[in-house]
Amino acid sequence: MSAVLLSLDSVTTYYGQMRILEGISLQVGDGELVCLLGGNASGKSTTLKTILGIVRPRAGHVLLGGEDVTDWPVPQRIASGLAIVPENRRLFGDMTVRENLELGAVLRKGHNLDEDFERVHALFPRLLERRSQLAGTLSGGEQQMVAVGRALMSRPRLLLMDEPSMGLSPALVQQNFKIIKDIHESGVAVLMVEQNAAMALSIADRGYVLSTGEIALEGAASELLRSEELKRAYLGR
Repeated sequence: MSAVLLSLDSVTTYYGQMRILEGISLQVGDGELVCLLGGNASGKSTTLKTILGIVRPRAGHVLLGGEDVTDWPVPQRIASGLAIVPENRRLFGDMTVRENLELGAVLRKGHNLDEDFERVHALFPRLLERRSQLAGTLSGGEQQMVAVGRALMSRPRLLLMDEPSMGLSPALVQQNFKIIKDIHESGVAVLMVEQNAAMALSIADRGYVLSTGEIALEGAASELLRSEELKRAYLGR
């Protein structure tokens, strides 16, 4: 693996008195694509919230680029290179596509954003056509493009993605994963939470499998695809 960009070290996270994560450790290398798999209520989204700082762990540490960010607030983590494409996209529906994209660069105010818009429009030509349209009037696939583009506007070192295939048609799922692969190949590290295990592992370098808040399996994506335990638990065969 390349130099470690993100590291979770024995992280335990609670919601109130309910333990959600129990001593999990995982890593994402610089420029690496890692998927985090697991069923409902396994702790996947909580892991992302812990990385972002929305939830603070009761034990363990979160490191970004070798620096302990466990006590950092969310804006400081984002300014240090984190960005997220949230579950269900969470756009500002009464704002235009262009305005939603600009929000991704809010911590970079004062910078010329032309190059960033060009990069997003090269990935998603449809968004150039729709730039003045209200985001809430877009199709689900187009809204997903805006959500990804908004995250890329911050020029992240690590892109977090929470269920990127949720609610998309099979054709759009294929298109979406191709775009994720393109983003990864451009040098951006990606940590992707996904229930579509086969699709996620087909483009990932490595993967982790969460079960009731603990890491049950980990390894190279190709090895996990061949894992009989994973097939039984998550691929339904």
